[in-house]
Amino acid sequence: MSESNSNSNASEPEYGPPTKDPWKGFRGVVAGSLILEAIVVLLALPVVANVGGGLTWLSGTYLVGLAVLMILGAGLQGRSWAMAYNLLLQVALILGFFVNVSIGVVGVVFAILWGYILYFRRNVRQRMERGLLPGQRD
Repeated sequence: MSESNSNSNASEPEYGPPTKDPWKGFRGVVAGSLILEAIVVLLALPVVANVGGGLTWLSGTYLVGLAVLMILGAGLQGRSWAMAYNLLLQVALILGFFVNVSIGVVGVVFAILWGYILYFRRNVRQRMERGLLPGQRD
């Protein structure tokens, strides 16, 4: 009977789930990124006011609305659809080129950050699947 137990253990991986949840820290990084992005978007208001056609009701509402959605999104990071929501906000920010070029530039800068966040997420997922996270090794 001990022989059958050793065979069943040989097919199972030698590592278990991580002792600390790596996604909890990742959600914190993403939420913090959204808060910082909301601050930068609100700081873009004076730039938009002085560049191009100035601050209009459309550009002002667009910026303040995006900032509010980003702040609300920071609290939603535990949801299964949170990353899709975050990326949709980035697309909306990049589409700000049609409202004011300055808004679109901010969107492109943050798109680079979100690209890195997605790379980081994939890396953590792959390391977890291979059992390479510190809390998974015996």
